[in-house]
Order: sequence, then C-alpha cells, then structure tokens
Amino acid sequence: MATDFAKLDKAFNPESIVVVGDKRQNNFMWLRAQVTFKGRLYSVQIDPAEIEGIKALGVANYTSLLDIPGPIDLVIVAVPRAVTLEVLDDCIDRGVAAAHLFTSGFGETGTGEGIRLERQLAERAKQAGFHLIGPNCMGIFNPKVGLRQTDGQYAGLAGPVGFISQSGTHAVFFSIEGHLQGVDINKSVSFGNGVVLDAADYLDYFGSDADIKVIGMYLEGVRDGGRFLAVLSEVSARKPVVIWKGGRTEEGERATSSHTGALAVPQAIWDAAVKQAGAIKVTSMEELLDTLKALLYLSPVRGNRVALVGGSGGQSVAITDAFAEAGLKVPLLTQESDDELATFFSLVGASCRNPIDPGANRKQLGRIMEILARDANMTLRIYNVLGQAMRTLVDAPQKAGRYTVRWDATDDRGVRVSSGLYFYRIDAGSFQDVKRLILLK
Repeated sequence: MATDFAKLDKAFNPESIVVVGDKRQNNFMWLRAQVTFKGRLYSVQIDPAEIEGIKALGVANYTSLLDIPGPIDLVIVAVPRAVTLEVLDDCIDRGVAAAHLFTSGFGETGTGEGIRLERQLAERAKQAGFHLIGPNCMGIFNPKVGLRQTDGQYAGLAGPVGFISQSGTHAVFFSIEGHLQGVDINKSVSFGNGVVLDAADYLDYFGSDADIKVIGMYLEGVRDGGRFLAVLSEVSARKPVVIWKGGRTEEGERATSSHTGALAVPQAIWDAAVKQAGAIKVTSMEELLDTLKALLYLSPVRGNRVALVGGSGGQSVAITDAFAEAGLKVPLLTQESDDELATFFSLVGASCRNPIDPGANRKQLGRIMEILARDANMTLRIYNVLGQAMRTLVDAPQKAGRYTVRWDATDDRGVRVSSGLYFYRIDAGSFQDVKRLILLK
C-alpha cells in the first residue's frame, strides 16, 4: 500500500482525536493523556457504566464513530480484539485519516486466532488504503500539539528529534528521559506489530519532515528488508539515523517474536546492511541518547587522536581500552603540553599522561582543558567530569531545578576547538549529576 504523507500529516498533527473504548479499569488512560491536546477531543463508548466517568472528564461521548461531527484526523482504538474489525470499518466509512490500534492479542501471540485476526485487519486496511498504526502499540507522540501516549509525558514544545519504535515502553521512556537530557521530540511513533505501516513508512515520512533534524529508531525486525534499506540509505544521506536493534541474540530473537511478532534478522547481516546504508548502530538506550546528543549539540569529529581526561586510574584504563577497541588512538601529549602541565600539575594520586587522571588537580581542570585544546597531537578531546569537579567549570545556581550547560572552547584565533554539553540538577541545594559530560571536538 502506498503511504499517503498527507494522511500521516493529519495523524501526526491532528486537529481532532477520537478515543474508542477507553475504560475506568484503565483509569481512562487515553483520554487523560490527551488533556493537553489543543484540538477537539471526543470519546466513543457504548457502556453506560463508563459514560458517566467520561463525561466527568469533560469529554463529549458518542455511541458511534459515525455520529461525531466534523472531520476526524486520528482515532485511538482501545477495544477488545474481537471488535477491532468493526471499529476499523467505521473508521474507513467515516473517512478518518488514520487509526492507532492500542489493542493487542494478534500475531504476537502466535495463536491461530490472533494470526487470523491480524491478517484480516491488514487485508481490510490495505484494500481501503487506510493508514493503520499498530496493532499492539502506543501510537503517536507530538508534544507541540499535546498529543501524548501517557499522561506522564511533557507537552507544549517541539524539539528536533524523530523517534520510531516497535516498543511502546521504549518510546515512552525515550521521550521522558530524552527530555531530561536535552533530546526533545518533534514527533514519535510506537508502531508495534506494524501490519500496514512499517518502519520504512515512518522513516520515509520523518525523512521528508524539515522540522526533524535527527532520527532515532528502536527496531526488532522489518517486514520488507529491501525497501527498508533503500529508504534508510536515502534518508541517511540527508540526516543522521541512529538505530538500536533489539533481538541480537537467539534468546532475544525469541522474545521479539512474542513481543511484536517481528521476523528475526541474523545480526551479522543486519550490522553490515545498516553500515552500508549509512546509519549509526547502537546497542542500548543510553548509547542511543548519548549519540543523539552528540549529533545535536557537538561539532563534527574530524580525527581519531583522542585526549582522555577524568576518572581514576582504573576508570582511565577501561576508558582507554574502549576507545582503542573502537579504532581510535590515544597518543602521548606533545612535549609542549607536558612542559606546561609540569608547572602546576601534582602527580600525587594523579597522572598527566594520556589518559589524564586529574586527582587533586581538579580545581585546575579549566587550565588542563586549555592546554589540551592547543595540543597538536590531539584531534578529539573527551572529558569525563562528574560532581564537584564540574563546579570549577560552571557557576551552578542554587535554585532547585534541572539545568543544561553548553559551552565552546576557542583557540587564539577564535576558532572553536571543542564544545560541551552537561546536564545536572539542584535538589534542596545539592548539586547532583543527571548525566555525564560529553565533550567532543
């Protein structure tokens, strides 16, 4: 089925939303999530026992989708799987732009009934050219218009990040944790089993969205590998795409099958294909967030000779091994740098070789950074700075809250040689790290 970007535009930027089947048992989770929505919000529920609770939320309820006035851009479906086909027919008849099917119990169960119902859903939607998101997913998050997946997500601002996830939990956690770390969502989608719209469709759509500058993905498998890699190559040529693949082990593959019904892809083939397409591979949520932060905030890396600063002796060894194993070099400093460090650097419980363990010299951290910025042997500087050491670099306010610090270091000509991003919080007057410093040339 050809993807209609105009319909996806309406689904991701809706002016009207209908929630079908929300219940008190789930604390009306979908209606409560949309209290921040800036457009028209309606409910469809036929159970009289549920209708009063919906009205108490201030939401107009109808007993049929066909009775709701005006255009409908997005329908969120939270009904038992036995009636999903009926709701889908109503969406098609009503001319809805797209529907997000939260309901689970389809192909991911591995049962004959679940597989049969999923096939029927897909066939009916494709025959009608209908854009179905899911099933078994958390759907769309667009904080700018207040469209949320849970009531714990933020709203009211739009960042530069697009996020595509087969997992609803990862989609929600990414949005919340990313927000704390300065990685704000523009648009995000959890698509679950992806029986009509798959990863390639969302990637193609996000790739054409000028407001999305970088794209993160969590995938467990793809339905059409050839098309996905073709789209990935095209999009990666225009904007960075970072992919975290779930199910890298035999046991993980088995888990993905029961989670979203994803088809297994041999890891070696996947890694080679992603690299050839120009995307960036990561293996965890933390690595995904850190990579996106570097892409968003830091200058491009233009060399492989690294100066490492921060951490104790043992940490320095581990960090050096990690960088060397990644193909980077950790060379000695120039003689000029050694001579300048020798004028003030105490070697007691410290080391000024590369990697540098500041030890008791942490109050001189700013000076150390200036020396390394001029070192001709280095093209890349990494500072792992935590806790009180950061206070030598930033003037931390005392008011409670969360803070982000970004700074640039320049050489004598005013040319930027490095840039940094640091996240911390103040709770009851205490200075606490939220995330480590990431500093790259």
